[in-house]
Amino acid sequence: MAYTTNKARRFGTGPVFITSIATILGAILFLRFGFATGTLGFWGVILIIVVSHLVTIPAALALSEIATNQRVEGGGVYYIISRSFGLNIGATIGITLYLAQAISIAFYIIAFTETFEPLFNFFHNQYNILIPRQVISVPVMIALSFIILKRGANLGIKALYFVVFLLFLSLLCFFLGKTDYEGPVGLMNFTFRNQNDFFNVLAVIFPAFTGITVGVGLSGDLKNPGKSIPLGIISATIIGMLVYFFVTWKLAVSASPQDLVEEQLIISRIAIWGPLIIPLGLAASTISSALGSVLVAPRTLQALGVDRSMPTKRLNYIFSRGRSETNEPYNATLITCLIAMIFVIMGSLNVVAQIITMFFMVSYSSLCLISFLNHFGSDPSYRPLFKSRWYISLAGFLISIWLMLMINITAAISAFIIISFLYISISNHHKERKGLEVIFQGAIFQLARKIQVYLQKSKKIQGSSWRPAVVCISKQTFNRPKPFEFITWLSHRYGFATYIHLIEGYFSKATNRRSDEELKKLIQMSEMEESNVYVDTLISPSYTSAIAQVIQLPSISGMENNFILFEYEQGDNKELAQITDNYSLVKAGNFDVCIYGSSQKAINFKQGIHVWIKPTDSKNASLMILVAYIILGHPDWKKGVIKIFSLCRKEEEKQTWEQIVDLIQVGRLPIALHNVEIITMDENVNPKTLINEKSSSAGLTIIGFRSEMVKQLGEKIFQGYESIGDVVFINASEHKEIK
Repeated sequence: MAYTTNKARRFGTGPVFITSIATILGAILFLRFGFATGTLGFWGVILIIVVSHLVTIPAALALSEIATNQRVEGGGVYYIISRSFGLNIGATIGITLYLAQAISIAFYIIAFTETFEPLFNFFHNQYNILIPRQVISVPVMIALSFIILKRGANLGIKALYFVVFLLFLSLLCFFLGKTDYEGPVGLMNFTFRNQNDFFNVLAVIFPAFTGITVGVGLSGDLKNPGKSIPLGIISATIIGMLVYFFVTWKLAVSASPQDLVEEQLIISRIAIWGPLIIPLGLAASTISSALGSVLVAPRTLQALGVDRSMPTKRLNYIFSRGRSETNEPYNATLITCLIAMIFVIMGSLNVVAQIITMFFMVSYSSLCLISFLNHFGSDPSYRPLFKSRWYISLAGFLISIWLMLMINITAAISAFIIISFLYISISNHHKERKGLEVIFQGAIFQLARKIQVYLQKSKKIQGSSWRPAVVCISKQTFNRPKPFEFITWLSHRYGFATYIHLIEGYFSKATNRRSDEELKKLIQMSEMEESNVYVDTLISPSYTSAIAQVIQLPSISGMENNFILFEYEQGDNKELAQITDNYSLVKAGNFDVCIYGSSQKAINFKQGIHVWIKPTDSKNASLMILVAYIILGHPDWKKGVIKIFSLCRKEEEKQTWEQIVDLIQVGRLPIALHNVEIITMDENVNPKTLINEKSSSAGLTIIGFRSEMVKQLGEKIFQGYESIGDVVFINASEHKEIK
C-alpha cells in the first residue's frame, strides 16, 4: 500500500516552514518565557536557548541531510528513522514520536484556554466561581477534531497562514511596546540567577523549540521533499532562535523579575494594544501549533499502520486506511484526537510539557545518531544533497542524552525502559525484520577495517605475546563437528579462528550455488555453538590446492594466521595420508601445526585435558600447555583441569620436575602440582602404551610431534592411540615463551 499517490503531492516549502515556525513560536513564548526570564534572568534564559539549540540545530541538519538522501514518503521523521535503522527500531521510536505529537495537541489546546484568563478571573472576582479550564479546552478540542476530520489537511494549511500572520502581528506589537520599567533599571536585570532551577525551567521551556518534526510530518504531501524539508525546517529553526533571543531581551528590560514570575501574560502588559492583541496572538500561536500537530501526528500513525508495526493485523488495517485520492488519514486522525482529549481533560500545562520534552529528546537524539553513523560508516549509497558534519551530529546526540538525564534522571531512565520494552515486543512480533544490527553495521565495518589495517602495519600483537590465529579446512564439517568445536574453544576468549568448509570441484554456477547454501548452514551451526569463529566456504579442485589457498589467507584479526588445524577421523589412514602429504606445504609458511583426531567417544569434560611432554618436545611444550590453558577458558571446560605428564630419563627426573613447577609458577598457570606427573622412561615400554593407559578416560589428549618424524614415518606417528578419546597433535614452529 502506498502512502500517497504522486497526484496527491500538492504542497511546497511554504507549509513546511509555516507549520514549523508556528509550532516553534507557540504557547511557551506567551505563557512561560516571562516566568523563565524572571526565574533565571536574561543570561540564564539565553543559556537555555543556546543549549536547546545545541540539540535542535544538529537534529534539523541531520534531518535535512537524511531527507535529501532518500525519497521521503508519508510519516515524516518516522519514515526517515525506519528506513535508516530498520522497521523494528523505526516503529519503536515512531510510536514514542507519535505519542509526543498527539500529546502536543493537548498541550497547545490547554495553553489556548489561557487566552480566556480575564474571563476566568472575572467570574472568580465577581461571583466567587472557579470555572475549570476544561469548560473551554474540551469544546475547542472537539471543534478542532471535527474541522480536521471533515476538511482534512488543505483547510489546516490555509488556516495556518492566517494564524501565523496574527502571531507575527502580536510579536510586532510586543516589541513596539514600552513600560515604565524600561531603561537603566531594566538593564540591571541582565543576570543569571537561581542556577539550581536551570534544568527544571529547561524541561518546561524546551517544547518551544520542537517544531522541526512537525514540518517534516507533511513529507507525504510534498511535491519535492528533498528540497522543501531542509529549506523549511532550517530557516524556521534559525528564525525561531533569533526571535527568542529578542523576546528574552525585551522581557528582561521591560518588567521586574517578580512581575515576570507572577503574571502569566506579562507580555500583554508590555505590548501596545496588549490586552487585545496578545490574547489574539496567544490564541493564534496555540491553535496554529495544535493544527500543525493534528496534521502531523495522524500521518505518523498511518505510516506505522502501513508498515504493519502494530501487534495485530486489525489495528494495522485501521490505522493505515486513508480517505479520498489524497489518502487523508481519517482513522488515524480520529484516534489521535481521542488521545489528545484524554490529556486535555488532565489539564496540567507543565506536566504535559515535561512529558513532551522527554519524547522529543529521544526523537532528536535518534536523528543525530543516524546522521553520525551514516558518516562514520561511509556507506557508498549515502549521498545526501545536503550535508551536515559528523561531529555536529555526534554532539547533538550526546547533548540530548545528557539533557534528558539532567532534567529528570528517573524520567529519562523510565523512557529508556519503555523504549526497550517496545523494541523487544515489536521484535518478537516481527522476527523476520532486521533489528539493532542495522544501526551499527556500517560503523562496525569501518571500525573493523581500521583495526585490521592498524594491526597488520604495527605487528604489535605478534611481538608482545602469542595468541592463536587459527585456520582450519575440512570437507567433513557436517559429518564431523568436533574440530569446529575445538576452534570454538580456541577462539572463545584469547584467539581468532577461521573455519573453511571445502567443496571439491571447479568453480561454476552449480558449485557457487552449493557454496551459498552450505555457508548458510555453517552460519547456523556457528550460531548454535555460540562461537566466535569466522566461517566461509571454498571451492577448489583438490585438497592440496585448497590448502595452498587457505594458508595465504589473512586472519580476521588483521594479522597473519599462525596456526593451521588439520583434522581426521581416527582409523582413517587415507585422511591421515592426505595430511602428511601436505604437511611440508604448510611448514614452508612457518606455521604452528595442530592435527585433530576425532574418536567415536564423547568428550568427557570433567576428566580434563592431558598434556604429554616428551624429551623431544623442547619447542612444543610451551605451545601445548598454552593451548590447553586457552581451551580451559571455554565454558564447556569449566569443570575440567589440566594434567601434565612429562617423560624423562631417570637421572633427569628432579630437573624436569623443577622446570615444570617453575613454568607453572612463573606463567601463573591454573595447574595444581598434584596434577603434574613425572614419568621415567623405560626402554622396554613404548610411550604410546603409557599414553593409552593413563589417558584412556581423558576429555582431550595433547601430544607433541617433530617435523622430522613426519618425513621419516609419515602417518604412522599419529597411529597407535586407539584406547584414548580425541587427540590433538601439536608442532610449534618455534619455542613460545610463557610470560
